[in-house]
Amino acid sequence: MENSQKTEPSENSNSVKNPAKQRVTPCLLGAAFFGSLGSSFLYGYNLSVVNSPAPYIKAFYNQTWLERYNEPVSAETVTFLWSITVSIFAIGGLFGTLGVSWLIKALGRKGTLLLNNIFAVAAALLLTFGEKARSFEMLIIGRFIMGVDSGIALSALPMYLGEISPRKIRGSIGQFNSILICLGVFVGQVLGLPELLGQESRWNYLFTFLALPAVLQLCVMPFLPESPRYLLIERRDEAAAEKAFQRFLGKEDVSVELEEVHAEGRAQETLHTVSILQLLKSKAVRWQLITVIVTMASYQLCGLNAIWYYTNGILQEAGFPEDIIPYITLSTGGIETFSAIISGLVIERIGRKPLLIFGFIAMALFFSLLTIFLHFQSVVSWMPYLSYVCILGVIASFCSGPGGIPFILTGELFEQSYRPSAFMIAGIVNWLSNFAVGLLFPFIQESLDSFAFMVFVGFCVVASIYLFFILPETKGKTFMEISQTFAKMNKVPIPSMNHEMKIVLCSDGENTKEEHAFKMESSF
Repeated sequence: MENSQKTEPSENSNSVKNPAKQRVTPCLLGAAFFGSLGSSFLYGYNLSVVNSPAPYIKAFYNQTWLERYNEPVSAETVTFLWSITVSIFAIGGLFGTLGVSWLIKALGRKGTLLLNNIFAVAAALLLTFGEKARSFEMLIIGRFIMGVDSGIALSALPMYLGEISPRKIRGSIGQFNSILICLGVFVGQVLGLPELLGQESRWNYLFTFLALPAVLQLCVMPFLPESPRYLLIERRDEAAAEKAFQRFLGKEDVSVELEEVHAEGRAQETLHTVSILQLLKSKAVRWQLITVIVTMASYQLCGLNAIWYYTNGILQEAGFPEDIIPYITLSTGGIETFSAIISGLVIERIGRKPLLIFGFIAMALFFSLLTIFLHFQSVVSWMPYLSYVCILGVIASFCSGPGGIPFILTGELFEQSYRPSAFMIAGIVNWLSNFAVGLLFPFIQESLDSFAFMVFVGFCVVASIYLFFILPETKGKTFMEISQTFAKMNKVPIPSMNHEMKIVLCSDGENTKEEHAFKMESSF
């Protein structure tokens, strides 16, 4: 017995150093992929899908206005209608975020994802048939509803992925959110090519495609388990939680995982699910909340959406011929997807903090170079090509860390009772920042010209400095261990995980089980 106690620390430390030993089961992989396909994939697709058909949609607005009012529409009105069409997606996202806390409490994580597909299908119908009905209002409402879908998805999906993932691969599974966003952007660019659906007679079918991922998710997700943490802590359904753990982990004995979640639930048994107001007032999670707000605001304010929303305009001003711009844009989506996949493969080795800081610093560097190259592009003929390289550098840097890790951190920095409200606040910050960039960047660009991107350099530098001094590394840690790390910063005491585990085990009166639990290591 004495010998086993001496060898125990080395076994645990070795297991922590080798996260690759954690097996990825088909059930876990399927939940991550299909959960992301009907959620984050659609969000990414909607970021890029409006770029290629923009001239045709504006022409449709012109024609519809002429048919209704027997007079041509003014240029200012077309610009206004187009701006509303683009930006109302973010307004819908904000509305979706505001309702997600109630939905996940009533329906669970998986149930919310399934219900959310109704919005995607409804939006696809409105956007597809808006032209045939000669109604630009249907397009605007469809974009709003698609925004609602994305607002719900970007809160419910990272929460679901974080709660079903073993801690040693939680970052890699969480990166499915980012990878599918990037893949959605790329697919939107591919389908928008003139040879496919980027034609005047076919552009509405670009929006028909929205229904396909939603239907696929509806067909597969009902056969996958709900979050075991949700089932055990919030639903008090231990039998269902045990079955969910067994399927996600691919093993029969999940007693240690159940005991760990019991310990977390016991530590929060007086809290239940806290409201947004309670979260904002709580000193126990103050620095977690500030960190999530900073990282989520930086996710949008670092400037990548300025690249996506205005890629064609930037490339035109950089001097590229009009007929090759769609193919150049396609390459940006490809590099984004590739970078996100690489980030998902290395995140459990490198960690969240280094990837985030590297990503923001690299973005600041490439934005600075892009500013210089754009400023001198009229003087040097080959300068536009360097501008293009910088655009690719910005995209790759973003996807190396800032593109996905903020969503992972929101799930990791908070325990179960705080998590729904934390995701709601993160979502509000995300969508308000998204809307601000889409609304203000054209004016910033008009005022500062080639120096417009220096605004984003400032945000990237500030984010890097904050993360360097404040954010602890969360790689390989349980949710309670992460809370303990922040407890020192928040200057509040919190019961240790070992103490809570002993309470759970001793209350069952099984001393042998207690010894067994401390010799084994939980996957969660």
